[in-house]
Amino acid sequence: MGFLSSLLGIIGFGIGLPIGLLVGFFFFVYSKPKQVQDPVVRPLEEFDTTVLPDLLPEIPIWVKDPDYERVDWLNKMIFYMWPYLDKAICREIRRQAEPILAEYSEKYKIKAIEFENLDLGTLPPTINGIRVYETNEKELVMEPVIKWAGNPNIVLVLKLLSLQITLQLVDLQVFFAPRMTLKPLVPTFPCFANILVSLMERPHVDFGMKLLGGDIMSIPGLYQFIQVLFLQKTIKKSVASLYLWPQTLEVPVLDNSMFCENYAFKKPVGILHVKVVRAFKLMKADFLGLSDPYVKLNLTGESLPGKKTTIKKNNLNPEWNEDFKLVVREHQSQALQIQVFDWDKVGGHDRLGMQLVPLKLVTPHETKEFNLDLLKHTNISDHNDKKYRGTIVLELTYAPFREDSTSAKFDQKDSIIYRSSSNETLNKAGLLSVLVQAAEDLEGERHNNPYALILFRGEQKKTKLLRKTRNPLWNEEFQFALEEPPLLDKIRIEVFSKRTGIRFRSKESLGHVEINLDDVVRNGRINQKYHLINSKNGLLHVEIEWTMV
Repeated sequence: MGFLSSLLGIIGFGIGLPIGLLVGFFFFVYSKPKQVQDPVVRPLEEFDTTVLPDLLPEIPIWVKDPDYERVDWLNKMIFYMWPYLDKAICREIRRQAEPILAEYSEKYKIKAIEFENLDLGTLPPTINGIRVYETNEKELVMEPVIKWAGNPNIVLVLKLLSLQITLQLVDLQVFFAPRMTLKPLVPTFPCFANILVSLMERPHVDFGMKLLGGDIMSIPGLYQFIQVLFLQKTIKKSVASLYLWPQTLEVPVLDNSMFCENYAFKKPVGILHVKVVRAFKLMKADFLGLSDPYVKLNLTGESLPGKKTTIKKNNLNPEWNEDFKLVVREHQSQALQIQVFDWDKVGGHDRLGMQLVPLKLVTPHETKEFNLDLLKHTNISDHNDKKYRGTIVLELTYAPFREDSTSAKFDQKDSIIYRSSSNETLNKAGLLSVLVQAAEDLEGERHNNPYALILFRGEQKKTKLLRKTRNPLWNEEFQFALEEPPLLDKIRIEVFSKRTGIRFRSKESLGHVEINLDDVVRNGRINQKYHLINSKNGLLHVEIEWTMV
């Protein structure tokens, strides 16, 4: 019976195959083909404006959007640096991923999960365009559009008992648009302290996978399953939750100590009140007659000019009783430097002696008196100079700023009523910081060598002069220590241009602004651009901050 069924199957296959081929041939020859219609051709101008990007999605973004710039030079630099970037990135991936893989191994009782190979391939990412933003802060904001269709060779090995499973990642495609913020900008290479990275939209990620050498993505239905389950729900969701704007990844580049050694870029933390009381038994600086002493005060690490007392003529035991205020940026490490000079009409002034007082010796809000023996210099290891140079008496009081002082808000009342109010907040002393950042579109009739002059309560401060520019960038900060909030005051900032040679009409005004400080006191801080009065297009960028003690 079995033999008979096999024989009939062979005969049926031998007869059915040629009959099927013959019937198929006749259908192919005598069947009428369907008439093929030509496609409708229409010019692009008849379509909507969004059709062209849909038809040609690979058009660089700098072609479609004029806000983006072409950066072929940067892509060429990345191409030549890619072998070295590949090694550096892979080293960082190993450092970050290996502890996580070890944790998963222990959790799921796997012998080991490790990289057998980690190589990003020979094709670097390309930047299709970049957009740069201008803000009112000390920062630079960039938004590149990055596309990477690479050929990486990433092999992960799972060792489970005696079984070894290899999982390979290939044909990786990543499209993303990050926002990179370089802040704060500092005058120390590479000129920024931190990089803040965030994604403006969810990234597009696609890749292929090989399991035990076989392409599992070619299995019908599995590619869509992995796309939905693994990519969308895991990678995109995880990355978006961590780095999608406003979430950011902060990468420190410079340590604060590297660019704040002189404290010039640290925020003020308080005010040091110094009272120079008197000095006695000072040295004679002149061969004939007595000395003409005065005292110069400054804090270590500051580049600002020091505070000076009046000159006491022909006096070795002068009494000053003069008060000064110095801005403190680091209470624990800064020191007050005291220098006593002999004033001379001609030539340099001779230093009679000096001394240092570490600020950490001064308790906040407590007045402390110091009787200091003057030294030739502060090198305490030098024991050659034992000569007595006199004694100076000082009273020091350190007043730290309130933690909430810059964010303090005031009720919207009339300023005159406010000034006479007994509100404790308004009686507080404080520090007015004026940061003259930059100017734009200055219009000098004869020259453009601009500098800014700050006028406040009869005091003048001046920025450096920049040559031959209509868009100067100063970034210079000036401070005024005040006994009360400047609610009724204005600050005047005028931009001048000065001719560098000796000629007539060497200076001309390029415009000015007057800023009411009432808003600064109420809000704690303002940061904006002002249109220069008496200038057609000129703008001045100023940041003013009020900090209370």
